[in-house]
Amino acid sequence: MKDFSTNENFLKYPVLLIHGFGFRDRKALNYWGRIPKMLTEKGCEVFYGKQDSSASIEDNALFLKQRLNDILHETDAEKVNIIAHSKGGLEARYLISSLQSDNQVASLTTISTPHHGSLTIEKIPKFILKIVGFFVSITMRIMGDKKPNAYKAFLSFRTDSAELFNQNNPDSKNVYYQSYAFSMKRDILLWFPHLVIKKIEGENDGLVSVKSAEWGNFQGIVRSNSKRGISHCDEVDFRRRKFTKKTGDGISDILEIYSKIADDLRSKGF
Repeated sequence: MKDFSTNENFLKYPVLLIHGFGFRDRKALNYWGRIPKMLTEKGCEVFYGKQDSSASIEDNALFLKQRLNDILHETDAEKVNIIAHSKGGLEARYLISSLQSDNQVASLTTISTPHHGSLTIEKIPKFILKIVGFFVSITMRIMGDKKPNAYKAFLSFRTDSAELFNQNNPDSKNVYYQSYAFSMKRDILLWFPHLVIKKIEGENDGLVSVKSAEWGNFQGIVRSNSKRGISHCDEVDFRRRKFTKKTGDGISDILEIYSKIADDLRSKGF
């Protein structure tokens, strides 16, 4: 175990990265791109959630609770700092509130998490979500999921489900909550959902609207100085490179945000 807590340049607590829907934590194709390496170089002890890609919020949170206990046992740390992307942020909030792990979590930083649900998903008939969910679950079971339930996951993205979730999972006074939203302009991977969501919900990153991503200490809308903006995939360094070499308004590399997160957590004593 590395003793990070005794050096002022290191975070006091380990960092637990929790991925979003549709992906798993794999060594061959890391969900987080260059981010873990950068965080490690900044003095963070980095761990992964390793939960299912398409399980329900509740099932993944139960898995994360055991994962959290294992990390704390391995590191002898009292708490962790969680950085969660997309649906992973909801699983982290359930872990903290419903599973009463708030005494083991110092901070939760959410990256484009749909805290307030999606009006777009709500407009899709449930029978279509059920059909799509059935095939997604089969695929994800083949990919390694133990408890795939894509249909239930899709339902959790509805605004009515989000409202109930928020009522049942209030913030803990023991945890520091902060959130980031991102804005996309054009991206070949998510151009169609971006256009649909923009028409229904307004500014978004191709999957999650800016309004839905706001939670706790909202750190604002992150924009890029590139023509593409920042998509839901870009937020976890999908392309493994800078957005642009140009300078100007906005960021040119997603690593800038995660570096800022680490610096801010360190300044707060986390």
